[in-house]
Amino acid sequence: MTKKTYRVGKLSDAIEARKIPLSAVVSGGGLVFVSGLPPVNWETGELVRGDILVQTRQSLENVKAALEAAGSSMDKVLKTTIFAVNSAYFNDINQIYAEYFPSEPPARTFCTVASWPWEFDIEIEAVALA
Repeated sequence: MTKKTYRVGKLSDAIEARKIPLSAVVSGGGLVFVSGLPPVNWETGELVRGDILVQTRQSLENVKAALEAAGSSMDKVLKTTIFAVNSAYFNDINQIYAEYFPSEPPARTFCTVASWPWEFDIEIEAVALA
């Protein structure tokens, strides 16, 4: 079994620039693990500002880009975890989430958290088949 890390455009650059000790996406043992990804534009490395709908879409676009970098895809996702600063965002998050998982959605956990060192309201992680 081999562990492999992948780069996800400027998102990986943003992680490295802030000296955060993590990889955006790692594969091994037939699985792909996507770290919790906030609404940072993976193409520019800039934080995407906006309401929870905008932030959710960007976080899911980051998960999609990370999976594709590792040779996987959204339809191979087995489990996601959503971290949000407010449980009142639940329905809005579900509205966007359902667009990315229209049928047979993966197992999922929704957690509320206090805050992050950047100004965003959501972060999403995933585990998928390679």
